[in-house]
Amino acid sequence: MIELLIVIAVLGVLATAVLSAINPIEQINRGRDTGNRSDAEQFLSAVERFYTMQKFYPWQVDDKDVAHAAVTPITEIQALGTIADTNEVSILTKISSMGGTSEVRQPLIDRMLKPTYHYLWLYFSGDSNDNHYVCFLPQSASFTQEAKTRCENGLPPDLISQAAVVCNVDASIYLSCLP
Repeated sequence: MIELLIVIAVLGVLATAVLSAINPIEQINRGRDTGNRSDAEQFLSAVERFYTMQKFYPWQVDDKDVAHAAVTPITEIQALGTIADTNEVSILTKISSMGGTSEVRQPLIDRMLKPTYHYLWLYFSGDSNDNHYVCFLPQSASFTQEAKTRCENGLPPDLISQAAVVCNVDASIYLSCLP
């Protein structure tokens, strides 16, 4: 009986050591962050394709709408519809229905419209030579550290002055931004 209790205790210690080494919560959060990064890449790519085909951005009414060319400060993508019109979903549907092509796949739109979605934000200065930045709030420690490092010293020189606007929410919260 004592031997059985010792075996159970040893198994318990080993199980605890394995669980702490694997850290399942960190793994789940890293998986979510990877999904958010993929969503951000898809959205960023769709915006670029939209601009290439239409010669204006999806948050603009048309190519003469200079008032809405920039998206500053960083703006939640679901709220972009209110910039050029009142339909909150219009940016996503505008991109997805562009020219009969499927620029943003329906599963991504469905995911982005869920109330439990980890939202994406967009920043664009309005200068055609500038990059668009699509950002998300990382959940895992590894993505958070990566975001902090990139925000503090990995942004292009012309955007360093904008770092606080683009990826540094406050002194301890950093957004992971693409590209």
